[in-house]
Amino acid sequence: MNFEEFLDDEPKAPPAATPADEETAESADEGVAAEDSIDVQKAVVEALAAEKAEQAETIAALRAENAELRKSIVELKKNISELTDRAESAKKQMLDQKAALEKVGDVLATNADNGLSNKVALLDRDIDVPDRFIGETRDHVLEVVREACDKAEAEGRLRRAQLLEGVLAANEPEGTLAKKRANLEKLFADNGNIVSGPVIAELEKIGISHKNGEDYLLPAEIVKRNY
Repeated sequence: MNFEEFLDDEPKAPPAATPADEETAESADEGVAAEDSIDVQKAVVEALAAEKAEQAETIAALRAENAELRKSIVELKKNISELTDRAESAKKQMLDQKAALEKVGDVLATNADNGLSNKVALLDRDIDVPDRFIGETRDHVLEVVREACDKAEAEGRLRRAQLLEGVLAANEPEGTLAKKRANLEKLFADNGNIVSGPVIAELEKIGISHKNGEDYLLPAEIVKRNY
């Protein structure tokens, strides 16, 4: 029996790897690693770009909101300033009215001591016709007294002029009537004494009619009818 035949059938060991094969394998591994690294870098860059875009949108929204808040703050400051001015004006009117009432109280107290209180009270008023602004009736009455005083003096009615002058000396007008009249006259003058659209809008704002029924009123008529 030939034992060499059996020896030929024995499994053969794989050929040993050559240096060239090892370099090829290493190059393949390095290529795969490089591709993986590039994919990772791309993913990171895309994630950063998306995050940056989202941050940009958030910043834009915050800036818009900040602009709106600044605008609201400006409006609030303006409203506060207007309310403060109104409060100061109302406070002044109240103080003036209080001073006027104190004067009347002093006069009535003096007259009461003399037994003349029921004879010196100059005027009562209809409470169903309320003032449209503080001191309206008072200012109208004092203007009428002033006109009557001037007329009496011009006609030589000295006693009447003297008495009316005494009333005027003891009663200072509020001044609001004259101010409102002057403002209305200025409105007409600034608009060429024409009752135009802007003038009508301003009149409606302060509650003054520019018509008598269906007839339009002239500026001078509107002033006389209201002040």
